[in-house]
Amino acid sequence: MAKIGIFYGSSTGNTELVAEKIREAFGKDKADLLNVDEASVDDVLRYTYLVFGTSTWGVGDMQDDWEDFAEELKEADLKGRKIALFGVGDQDTYPESFADGMGTLYARLKKSGAGFVGEWPVDGYIFDDSNALKGKKFVGLPLDLDNQDDLTDERIKKWVGQLKKIFK
Repeated sequence: MAKIGIFYGSSTGNTELVAEKIREAFGKDKADLLNVDEASVDDVLRYTYLVFGTSTWGVGDMQDDWEDFAEELKEADLKGRKIALFGVGDQDTYPESFADGMGTLYARLKKSGAGFVGEWPVDGYIFDDSNALKGKKFVGLPLDLDNQDDLTDERIKKWVGQLKKIFK
C-alpha cells in the first residue's frame, strides 16, 4: 500500500485526535499526518491516497484553516488521486447541519479530478439534515465526539478497513 496523507484542520483538538486515531488504524508507518494550517498543495500532491478531515463550525462552515486551503486545492489537478473525508460534528446542538463542514469540503473539491471514496451509512445517527449527504449515505465518515464518543473507535476501525481495500 502506498503511503497515505492524512490532512486535518483542528481548532479545539477534536479533529486532530480523530486524525491521529485514523493514522493509528492504518498503521503509523503507512500514513503521514499533516495539519492544513502548515501544509501546502505540494504536500497534498505527494500522495495518491488522501484523507481529509474537518469539523463543522456554526451552521455548516468548515474549520477555519480549511477555508483557504480548500480554495488552493480547487486549482490543483488531483486527477488520479483518491480522497476519503471525515467530519466532526454535533448531532444534538446542530441537528440541521450535522457534519456540514465535510459536505462543504466535498462540494469544493468534487470537480478537482480526484475520486472520492469512503461513503458511510446514516444508520445510527440522529440528525435533521446535512449537506454531507449524497443520496442516502454520507460522503465520508461523520463522528460526534460530544454525543456518541463511545462509537468513535469502532466506526474508525470499520471505515479504515474499507479504505484499506481501496488504498492498495
